[in-house]
Amino acid sequence: MKKRVKLKGRLKIYMQISMYLGLLLLLVDIGIYFLDTRAGFLLTCFLVFYFAMILYLMLYNRPIIINELVSFATQYGQIQKELLRELSVPYSLLDEDGKIIWYNHAFARAIHNEKAQRRSVTSFFSSVTRDRLPSVEEGVAEFEISYEESEYIAKFTRISLREMADDSDIIGEEEYQGCLYAMYLFDETALKIALKENDDQSLAVGMIYLDNYDEALESVEEVRRSLLIALIDRKVNKYISGFDGICKKIEKDKYLTILRKSAVTQMSEKRFELLEDVKTVNIGNEMAVTISIGVGLDGLSYSQNYEFSRTAIDLALGRGGDQAVVKTPEQISYYGGKSQQVEKNTRVKARVKAHALREIITSKDRILIMGHQIGDVDSFGAAIGIYRIARTLDRRAQIVINEITTSVQPLIEMFQNSQEYEPDMFLKSQQALETAGNNTVLVVVDVNKPSITECPELLKVCKSIVVLDHHRQGTETIENATLSYVEAYASSTCEMVSEILQYINDGVRIKGEEADCMYSGIMIDTNNFMTKTGVRTFEAAAFLRRNGADVTRVRKLFRENAAEYKAKADAVGQAEIYRNDYAISICRSDGIQSPTIVGAQAANELLNIKGIKASFVLTEYQGRIYISARSIDEVNVQVIMERMGGGGHMNVAGCQIDGSEPASVIGTIKGTLDKMIEEGELK
Repeated sequence: MKKRVKLKGRLKIYMQISMYLGLLLLLVDIGIYFLDTRAGFLLTCFLVFYFAMILYLMLYNRPIIINELVSFATQYGQIQKELLRELSVPYSLLDEDGKIIWYNHAFARAIHNEKAQRRSVTSFFSSVTRDRLPSVEEGVAEFEISYEESEYIAKFTRISLREMADDSDIIGEEEYQGCLYAMYLFDETALKIALKENDDQSLAVGMIYLDNYDEALESVEEVRRSLLIALIDRKVNKYISGFDGICKKIEKDKYLTILRKSAVTQMSEKRFELLEDVKTVNIGNEMAVTISIGVGLDGLSYSQNYEFSRTAIDLALGRGGDQAVVKTPEQISYYGGKSQQVEKNTRVKARVKAHALREIITSKDRILIMGHQIGDVDSFGAAIGIYRIARTLDRRAQIVINEITTSVQPLIEMFQNSQEYEPDMFLKSQQALETAGNNTVLVVVDVNKPSITECPELLKVCKSIVVLDHHRQGTETIENATLSYVEAYASSTCEMVSEILQYINDGVRIKGEEADCMYSGIMIDTNNFMTKTGVRTFEAAAFLRRNGADVTRVRKLFRENAAEYKAKADAVGQAEIYRNDYAISICRSDGIQSPTIVGAQAANELLNIKGIKASFVLTEYQGRIYISARSIDEVNVQVIMERMGGGGHMNVAGCQIDGSEPASVIGTIKGTLDKMIEEGELK
C-alpha cells in the first residue's frame, strides 16, 4: 500500500529537489570537460557517489516519511474530533430528514439529553421543522429558537455530499443530491434577560382623568365634597405608588403618572383594577365616580411617550370613559369600558362646535355630506340636518349615497318627489369625486372609521373635513379632521345635529320632511326611545317635534313588509342560546332588499328573552357576513366586536367579515366569548 501512495504538491517537490540539483551538477560537469578533462573526471566520480547516496536515501526514507505522515494525520484527525466534541458552542450534524446523527458535549448539555442520536431535531426544538432547513439556493439559515428556559440563535449550514458520491464505490447515482446540515446554537438567554430587564425599566407615561368630576360633586353635600375628593386622590395615589410609580395631580380632575413598563404590564394583567376600585368611593354621592386612563410607552423618546398617553386618554374619553387605553407604536389595547358614559347636562360643547362648523361651512362654496356604507336612518337623517345647515348658510350641499336600503328608501322618495329640492341633491361616489375640489367641505356623519365610509377616496381629495359621530372611537379613525365632534354619550348622530341646528343661526327653519328624517334617526337608534336615552335625547326630539316632525307619519314610514317580518321572526325562533346568556342566530337574506336592517331588528328582539345578556345575529349579504350585536346593560358588545375587527357602542355594535361561512363565524363568536370569559372580561 505504501508503494501505491503517491506524494504530490510541495512535499513531492521537497523530496525530489536533491535529484534536480544532481542534474544541475551533471550539466556543470559536462561544461568542465571542455575546460579540463581531469577536473571533469573528478567531478564525474563525485556525481556517481552523489546520485548513489540520493537514491539510497530516497528509497530508505520514503516509507519512514509516509508512516510519519499517516501517523500525524491520524493524530491530527483525533485532535480535531476531540476539539469538536469539547467545543463550547453546541454543535450537531443532521441528516436530510432533520435527524441528529452526531453532536458534541455542549449540545448534549444544552438539550439535557445524552441519547439524542437518530432522534428528530423537532422533538427537542418544535420550531425547527424540515421546511425551515436551508435549501440548495440558501445554503445558510438562521432564526431564533427556545428550549425550556433558554433562548438560542440557531444557525444551519447545508453541506453537500455530491463530491463524496462521485468518489464513492458504494453510491452509484450520478445525480446524487444528498446533504447534511450543520447546526450551531448560540446562547442568547443572558442577553435576552438583560434586554428584557432594561425594557421593563423603560419609562411609561400615564394620564388619569375623572370622567364625571363635576356631576359627582353635585350629587353630594357641599360640606362633604372635599372628603370625596380626598378619598379619590388617596385611591389613585395608593394604586400608582403600589407599582412604585409617581403620581402628580395637575388639575382638579387630572393626574399625570410616571411608571416603569413592567408596572404597566402588571396593571394590564389585572385589567387596571383602579377602574372598578374608584367606583367604591361612596360618602353619600348618588353618582359613582368613574375614571379614564391613558398610557403611552415604547416610544423613541420620553416626549413621544407623553404624546402617546395624550392620544390614549383622548381615545378613552372618546369611547365613553370608564376604561384604560395603552398605546404603543405598534398597537392600541383597551381595558374596561363596562359602564355607560354619563350624559353631560350642559350644551356648551354643542354650541362651540356649532359655531366652529358655521365658520368652516361659510369659508367654502360647496358642501359634500356622507355617512357609512349601507346607510341607515340615523346617518341619512344626520346628513339631511347638515344639508339644512348648509342651505341656511346659503351654501350648495349634496349628499353622497350609493346603496339605498329599504329603511332609507321612503325617506329619500320624500325629497325626490318634492319640487323644493334640487334634482342632484343625492350623488354617487364617482360623481362626488368629480365634484370635490379645494373649495369643498366634506362632512362625515354617523361614522369615524374611514374604511367603512360611503366613499373613502373623498377623504383624500377634500382638504377640509368635519366628523360628527356618536360611536365610540377605535384604533382606526379619520385623521387630520378640521373639526371632530364625537360624543359616545349621544343616542344618535341625529340628536347631535339637532342640537347644533339650534345654535347654528338665529331663526333656523326646518321643513317637515327634514324633521321627520332626523326624528326617525333618533327613534331607530334608541329602539323607540327604549335604549340609551337621556334628557338631551328627549329635548332634541321635542325640538324636532316643534319643527314639524309627525310621529304618525314616521311610524307609517317604517312599517315592515311580510317577508321582512317573517325573516325576523324566523331569526328569533331559530336562535341558539349559548352559555345560557348569549343568543346567536342567522337571519336569511333571500327575497329581502335590506337584510342587514332586518338582522339588526332581530338582534333587538332577542334581548326581550329573559336571561339574555347579549344577542348576535348574522346576515349573509353580497358575499359578506354582517354581525349585529346588541345588549342592554350587562355586556359591552363593542369590546366583543372589536376583537373581531368591528366596533360600535357598548350596547349596539357590529362587524363585517369577508370570505367566511356563517357556521365558521358563529364558531369565532363562541371562541371570542369563551376567551373573554376566561380572561375575566366577561362574567
